[in-house]
Amino acid sequence: MAENEEVKDPISQEDLVAAEEFKNEANEYFKKQNYIIAIEFYSKAIEKNPNNAVYYANRSISNLRLENFGYALSDATKAIEIDRSYTKAYYRRAAAYMSLSKYKLALKDFEYVTKVRPNDQDAKMKYNECAKIVKKIAFEKAIAVDKVVVNVADSINLDAMTIEDEYDGPCLENGIVTLRFVTELMEHFKDQKKLHRKFAYKILIDAKAYLQTLPSMVDIKVPYDEKFTVCGDIHGQYYDLLNVFKLNGLPSESNPYLFNGDFVDRGSFSVECIFTLLSFKLLYPDHFFMSRGNHETMVMNRVYGFRGEVTAKYSSQMADLFTEVYHWLPLAHCINSRVLVMHGGLFTRDDVTLDDIRNIERNREPPEEGIMCDLLWSDPQPMMGRSQSKRGVGCQFGPDITADFLEKNNLDYIIRSHEVKNQGYEIAHNGKCITVFSAPNYCDAMGNLGAFITMNGKDLKPNFTTYEAVPHPNVKAMAYAHSMLSMFC
Repeated sequence: MAENEEVKDPISQEDLVAAEEFKNEANEYFKKQNYIIAIEFYSKAIEKNPNNAVYYANRSISNLRLENFGYALSDATKAIEIDRSYTKAYYRRAAAYMSLSKYKLALKDFEYVTKVRPNDQDAKMKYNECAKIVKKIAFEKAIAVDKVVVNVADSINLDAMTIEDEYDGPCLENGIVTLRFVTELMEHFKDQKKLHRKFAYKILIDAKAYLQTLPSMVDIKVPYDEKFTVCGDIHGQYYDLLNVFKLNGLPSESNPYLFNGDFVDRGSFSVECIFTLLSFKLLYPDHFFMSRGNHETMVMNRVYGFRGEVTAKYSSQMADLFTEVYHWLPLAHCINSRVLVMHGGLFTRDDVTLDDIRNIERNREPPEEGIMCDLLWSDPQPMMGRSQSKRGVGCQFGPDITADFLEKNNLDYIIRSHEVKNQGYEIAHNGKCITVFSAPNYCDAMGNLGAFITMNGKDLKPNFTTYEAVPHPNVKAMAYAHSMLSMFC
């Protein structure tokens, strides 16, 4: 034996049997798409037998389904360390790399599988798919040097677009969004009909122009005796969005809302969700608010369905225009100078102030680190301090981090979204960190409730309303997702 070779303690037969039982139980939860519980049981299996690559690979794909890309990457790498011939672990790691936009590293893993399994057609297909993406990115970078950036919004000629006689949908009134237009639009979408592209483009152009006038952190004033509502992720679940309005009333000057990011992707009615929300933003600019989420980004939209849906229902040009609009969405909102609302969470640094957030240059895709990244990607944790992000981006922050940030910035608590919760919401960090998630039965699979928060200006005390998913037309979640998601299977 080599001098420094690790001597592993033998695992008892009893623990080996228990580990398999935990794995089998985890597999059943995985089949039911209850990935959170599946992860718990795969972890128990690993505790009993940490030398089985299958347990890590299975936990890896469960984390992939929950967008915990950092954990998925770590588990897949561990599985490969245990068994370098276990090709499924390479698939898992490649999928995690691709989700983190590390396409060249993903390509290496797919290339390895094709070498050890040269007759595997599935491996060849996945290698070729990844290679296409790498080549496309390289080509885009090469031409970007000499390419003049074209502003899509400025290139649209609305006058050249004619309204066909057979179009029976809502129309803007003198080019302006009205309450009548929005109410007709919601019914039109409910019947699975399309908004005319001329009006769709006009809404996007106007929304971009207005969002450009806003700071990266918007201050909201809620009067003493008035109600204010905060909603979390909607994720393209249009019929559940309509249910929120049914339960809580339509947005209006006397019924203001803040939607806290992730309006699109995964759910297959994302176009309907985003046009409804942007229409309300234009109708009530001072009483309807929208924060950017990590899914209002080009990379996520390419993978999780929004770009595919926009292209199918309209055009790739409109998908590009959406990217321009998303670049100008505010990154945070502060209610009555006491409650900070952002999509993801707090920061990898201790010295961040509200002015730092206000001064972020947001007209871009999110960087891989820094304040903007943290606002979109970070998550709370029960332990003190900070940990490496389970998502591979941002950080995880403990109750002490939350308390320190609130004290330094004279705030009462934070509201964030970004994570599915069984009850639709979660109160953490001694009541100082609240998660709200508004997409019930997420992806038609998770079985969770949705929730929204209401408060009044008097005390800003959060009140929670929860609700179940409502039926929707027979278009499954992820119907427009990129074919690369088959790599997660």
